[in-house]
Amino acid sequence: MALSLGKSKRILQCLKSKICVVGLGKNSFWSGWFHHGCPSSMAPLAPTCRNPDAVLVNAATQFATRRFESTKAEKHVDSLCDAEGNQLLDFPGGKVAFTSEMRFIPESPMERAHCYRVLDDNGQPNMSNFVQVSKEVAVKMYATMLTLQVMDTIFYEAQRQGRISFYVTSIGEEAINVASAAALSIDDVIFPQYREPGVLLWRGFTLQEFANQCFGNKADYGKGRQMPIHYGSNKHNYVTVSSTVATQIPQAVGAAYSLKMDGKDACTVTYFGDGGSSTGDFHAALNFAAVMEAPVIFICRNNGWAISTPVSDQFRSDGVVVRGRGYGVRSIRVDGNDALAMYTAVCAARKMAITEHRPILIEALTYRAGHHSTSDDSSKYRPVSEIELWRMARDPVSRLRRWIESNDWWSGEAESELRSNVRKEVLDAIQVAERVEKPPIAEIFTDVYDAPHPIFVSRRNY
Repeated sequence: MALSLGKSKRILQCLKSKICVVGLGKNSFWSGWFHHGCPSSMAPLAPTCRNPDAVLVNAATQFATRRFESTKAEKHVDSLCDAEGNQLLDFPGGKVAFTSEMRFIPESPMERAHCYRVLDDNGQPNMSNFVQVSKEVAVKMYATMLTLQVMDTIFYEAQRQGRISFYVTSIGEEAINVASAAALSIDDVIFPQYREPGVLLWRGFTLQEFANQCFGNKADYGKGRQMPIHYGSNKHNYVTVSSTVATQIPQAVGAAYSLKMDGKDACTVTYFGDGGSSTGDFHAALNFAAVMEAPVIFICRNNGWAISTPVSDQFRSDGVVVRGRGYGVRSIRVDGNDALAMYTAVCAARKMAITEHRPILIEALTYRAGHHSTSDDSSKYRPVSEIELWRMARDPVSRLRRWIESNDWWSGEAESELRSNVRKEVLDAIQVAERVEKPPIAEIFTDVYDAPHPIFVSRRNY
């Protein structure tokens, strides 16, 4: 405490001397402010060095007073009126109209926010107002979604056989993964949760690289220090998955602001579930993004369940989309099982985010057709009939297949060939990954500091 007080006194003396020497000169800012800028209710201070303590105290008081002084105080009240002559309140952030009617804003709108959709359940477009997709892109989207589905099935079985310790599937949410990835640029930085491997697949991450990570072998980019499905790839601008819920959301905003400051023609995209929207990080991130006008796209996979917690137990608002407006973020609700709707919405969101320097919130309505993870049995908290309805009748992969088949871009023969090839490739990748040795235990000390830390060196030698 004595040391702190001593330092404080020295700092105070330094400030006093600087104010006396350079702060109160004849033409200084301080001198002009003291004589001309102080509030009329306060007597001007004499610029003297004889009593510097009084100068500091009074200066701080006057600065605090002016900080909240309206810059438009000179305007006449009569001028703050709308076109009809009604008086307005010139409040920070914009003018506010007065009303004599006491009316509370309702807790929910009379009508729920609509959901943007292109393909109906039969895979047929119900409108023409969507981004036209070429045959090449459409077939690649479908092939990637199918690959993800097959990969999930085999890796899930591998975990059940005890070959890997953990796994999370994306069953029922393939369209959100792949269609959003197709609408982005490789320069856009991805901040995923743990149900977005389809983005990596689209960007060229191989099935062997997926297997290496899940088995934590020497070829794993994380060197075996992460749980399975915690993918990451610097080459693909895909930030490593973190188990902690929603930490990626504010990180994406900070990265987006950096891209904006550097003048990059890119944005960041962060994915999270409805459970992630119930965290403080979500709210802080939306406000941060809106205020800083960061080019970031928030994609919420509202699949109805945060593990075993239904959305009805998480919030009373109309889902997640309405939360954007409260923070000044442009938002849209999209059918997350409709690949064309997701593609169109993300294309538009990316353009607005980059050209207008603004955040965009997309709530994608979908359903987690599988268990939360291999540690979960969702039949314990939701009816099996409901799961089967979404898995069969509302499957996003089947819906897109019906559309490309109606365009004569796909056939049953192509389907069988692709499924067979992907299954063989995944099984081969697993066998290879199992044979690769594990990383040396010394790797646990690397990639933390840019140079070896003395403590780590001593422990490693021990």
